Amino acid sequence: MRIAVASPFVDRRHGTERALAELLTRLAKSYGHEVHLYAQRVEELEVSRGAVPGLGDGAIFWRRVPSVPGPHLIQFVCWFYLNRLCRAWDGVIHGARFDAVFSPGINCSDADVILVHAVFHRLAQLQRASPARGLRALHQRLYYRFVCRLERRIYTNPGVALAAVSRHTAEQLHRYFGRNDVAVVPNGVDTGFFCPEEVQAMREAARQRRGFCPEEKVLLLIGNDWRNKGLPALLEAMSLCKDLPLRGLVVGQENPADFLEQARKWNVEDRVQFAASEPDVRRFYAAADVLAAPSLEDSFNLPALEAMSCGLPVIVSVNAGISEWIRHGENGLLLQDPQDPRELAETVRALVTSPERMKSLGERAVQTAAGLSWDRHAEEIERLISRRTSTAKLKS
Repeated sequence: MRIAVASPFVDRRHGTERALAELLTRLAKSYGHEVHLYAQRVEELEVSRGAVPGLGDGAIFWRRVPSVPGPHLIQFVCWFYLNRLCRAWDGVIHGARFDAVFSPGINCSDADVILVHAVFHRLAQLQRASPARGLRALHQRLYYRFVCRLERRIYTNPGVALAAVSRHTAEQLHRYFGRNDVAVVPNGVDTGFFCPEEVQAMREAARQRRGFCPEEKVLLLIGNDWRNKGLPALLEAMSLCKDLPLRGLVVGQENPADFLEQARKWNVEDRVQFAASEPDVRRFYAAADVLAAPSLEDSFNLPALEAMSCGLPVIVSVNAGISEWIRHGENGLLLQDPQDPRELAETVRALVTSPERMKSLGERAVQTAAGLSWDRHAEEIERLISRRTSTAKLKS
């Protein structure tokens, strides 16, 4: 098959984009499909350019989509229409014809198969419940409003095959859009890359780089949209554990200045480090002792799965899709109310003061992660695309 894929950018620094890189690699290499990736930026993925349609089986070809500077809303609106224009241009000029169009999320209006990583109707609902002020907050509200309109228009179309990365997300697609035909295709993890042995070998250098002492226990929070990821609750929880040698490591693309005031409020600013994403995220897992994910809403939370595969004990919100694979007290710990800093503080305290429990949870987490592979993920997505393509051919 010749598959067009629309995604603004692909790299291995961010969860959703890393998941897409793993999927595309397998669609091309394992299944021999000709993949045409329409993206503004591609990093850390083996791609070619200038493909001759029909002569690229088993390869990924990058079709660069122009980017427009400006606020994120303007960038996304331009991306949404330009990627379709570029595909139309290739059809007219180069005779490119695609068997299917695949999109990770809301990236185009003509996708045949969409893998949903986030439901913006739910994120907008959370935003309305605790509105922030300022130009940045206004911009985010406008962005969510636009994307929510696209979700309503696209996700209610029965001609679009939907897949979700968790049952949690599939239930939201049913609740907001009446879809009861959503396939659940969980994310995976490369257990050869994210493994205890590799991370342990990196641990000393990773901790020295951050200035962490051997006796300190490091709580790692990783991802974008730190407010939704539960950073405010984590900062307050750390203030409730001042008697413990805790350090916080917060990773993502957010502006730390937005949260420094809260860190100062809880008198933990000297105990928290903020860091930008890096290509090899294992360095963060190597520096940490516990992954804390008190998310208000999370379709899956890929870093939690990667941390589990590395042997880290995880503390995860029940509002995250990955919680479906966690049995409280056996292979991880679940937060019933991620907005309650006292529950988080008590959970952290009980964990970091028990080395035996940390070790046991980490070992069982590795076993759980082994059951979620990218090969299985790619197999399910490939089956959806093939089925959609076969159905379209029968109708025509």
